[in-house]
Parts: sequence; C-alpha cells; structure tokens
Amino acid sequence: MFDRFPRLALLDRPTPIQPLPRLSAALGEALNGVRLFVKRDDLAAVGGGGNKLRKLEFLLGAARAEGADMVVTVGALQSNHARLTAAAAAREGFACELFLTKSVPRTDVAYTGNGNRFLDDLFGARVHELPGDADSLSAAEARAGVLRAQGRRVYVFPSGGSSPVGCLGYAACAAEILAQSTAMGEDFTRILVANGSAGTHAGLAAGLFAMGHDPKLAKSYAVLATQAQAEAETLSKANATLALLKPGASLSSADIVIDGGHRGPGYGIPTDAMRAAVRLMARSEGVLLDPVYSGKAFGGLLHDVRTGLYQPGDAVLFLMTGGVPGLFAYPGAFAET
Repeated sequence: MFDRFPRLALLDRPTPIQPLPRLSAALGEALNGVRLFVKRDDLAAVGGGGNKLRKLEFLLGAARAEGADMVVTVGALQSNHARLTAAAAAREGFACELFLTKSVPRTDVAYTGNGNRFLDDLFGARVHELPGDADSLSAAEARAGVLRAQGRRVYVFPSGGSSPVGCLGYAACAAEILAQSTAMGEDFTRILVANGSAGTHAGLAAGLFAMGHDPKLAKSYAVLATQAQAEAETLSKANATLALLKPGASLSSADIVIDGGHRGPGYGIPTDAMRAAVRLMARSEGVLLDPVYSGKAFGGLLHDVRTGLYQPGDAVLFLMTGGVPGLFAYPGAFAET
C-alpha cells in the first residue's frame, strides 16, 4: 500500500511496544485492571527521536523525488518537528531553513535558547524567528520564492509535517501496530496520542480505515487547538490522506475521537496533570515524556483510567511521540519546593 510513495528510511522499524509494569504497580487499584503499553516512537537514531521522523520519511522522500536540494518548514520556537527536520535534512544532504513563531508567552533563556531551539542551530538549520501571531507558512513560502529565484530547488511543508504526504507516515504506523498486535496476541482497546498539528491522529485514522479497521481505535488529546478545532482539522487531514491511499473513500466526524479537556490554559503552558504524569513515568519506568505533547496526553490517559473509562482487562496503547529535548526548556515547571 505504501510502496508507491517515495520514502527515505529515518528510523528502525518496527519501534517496540512495551508494557509499563512499574508504573502499573504504582497506580495499584486505581488502574482498575487496565493493561498499559507504550509504543516507543521516541526511540530513533536521528535527531533525538520522535514521531515527526515517520512523516519526514515521506516528506523528504517526496522532496528528493522532485529534485529538491533544500527544505523549508515552520513551527513554534520549541518545535520538535523543526528540530527533527533540521536533523533529517542534515543526514540526507538537504539545506534547511526554519520559520519559528514565538507562540508561547515566555522570554527566559531556558525557553528561547535551550532544548529544541539550541539543537536547531546545532544541526545547521538557518532559523527565522517570528512573532507569535505571524503567518509563518506564508513567510516560508515567500522565502522559498526568493530562494527559487536564486536557483535553489525548495520543498516547503507545513507545521508538524502534517500535509497529506506527511500523514502517510502514521498511516504506515497503523499498519505496523496492527502487525505487532497480531504477533503479540493483543487486541488493543485504544491507541492514544497527543494532537498538536493533527497529523499523527489523522494518519492513524486514515491508515486504520484503509486497512479495514475502525478508525475510532485511535483517540487523541488536543494540546494545541480547542477540541472543535482539533476535530475539524484532524478530519480534514485524515480524508486528504485517505484520498492518497483509497480514492473515493471518506471518514465522517463520528470517526474522529478527540478529548480537549487536558490542554490547560493553552499550548505549551504547563498543567499540574502534565507535571504529575511526567514525574510518574520518569520515576517508575525511567522513561521521559515531554511537557508540551506526550506529558499532557499521558495525563489525559491517567485521568481516563482512574475515572473508569476503560474496563478491567482492556489493553491500552500509548504512542510515545518523543520531544524529550523540550524538557530542557521547562526546568522551572518541575522545580520542587
């Protein structure tokens, strides 16, 4: 199904699915017999790992197929996608420019110069910083026009790499999860993931449907947009991705399951539930969640388990999307007094 799309190999597949025995023991009776697993898309050799590498396999594959020698993309100042684009571009020999918006109301040096932002420079990307309300994609397209006039062959893609081509990465991941679940003899009740630019959930839903499975197996927790905005964006991107895989097929709003109750005050702003989830995972399993995406999503998962959303014996799979460098931009959020 995916062989007809250009693709560059950026991570070892399949990424492992692991149980969480010590975290489960720490939760005790609150777990209510639910069995927790994580799929470790944070484990990859390129750029510190993370879910954007799956999208970049197809995006950079398309760029190479079109003869591009440069990629340009956008994101927030601490964007995991931007960091991994810079890293993957360096590995594959593309020049890279990033247009990053100051979307989170912080000016401290830990946020503006550490974490992902530090790594963008280390990987050799040219970074353009924009105000938080700037139209970064328009700025990137304008810059691409200038570069093309200079003779560069430029490929531009949006925030999170969440174009239909990029979303193919998580449609392929859906196939990978289904194969792993069969090999494990597990029947996952849910596949849970954070929802920022909507591409990961959209790709999963499109991939599941294209392979004859219920797209509602995938559920996400909105960390960027409101629930209504996230639902609309995810449905749109899922259908655009499905059009590449199975022309004529379509998903409806009932196929997209999103929880918008764990975003907190806004994108990139810490919540108590996020802090608790990050600490619990770190101190029980030695595994790191990031503070912007997976930390909030795993906090949502813990809330759902504790409130009885799942039944005893249910197997719930959490997709670890990476973003660990972002922790180093948030030291103050975890200061204990």
